[in-house]
Amino acid sequence: MPSGEETAQSIQLEFSSAAEVHEGLDRAVNSLIGPAREANCGIRVTRSRPGRYTVAVDQSVPFGETYENATV
Repeated sequence: MPSGEETAQSIQLEFSSAAEVHEGLDRAVNSLIGPAREANCGIRVTRSRPGRYTVAVDQSVPFGETYENATV
C-alpha cells in the first residue's frame, strides 16, 4: 500500500512494490487535475528514488500536459 504526504499543489508518494506504482500515480495525477486547471498549467511526476515519487502542479508544464522525469 502506498504511503504519502499531500498539499494542495503537491503529493509525495512512496510505494513498497512496483505493482502499486501505476495505480497510485494515476490516482495522484487525477486528484491534481482540478488545481492544475485553476492554475492554468500542467502536472509533473518526478521519481526521486526507487519507489519515491512527487506529483505536483507545475507552472513550467503546459496546460493539459503531464511530464515525467527522474532525479536518480
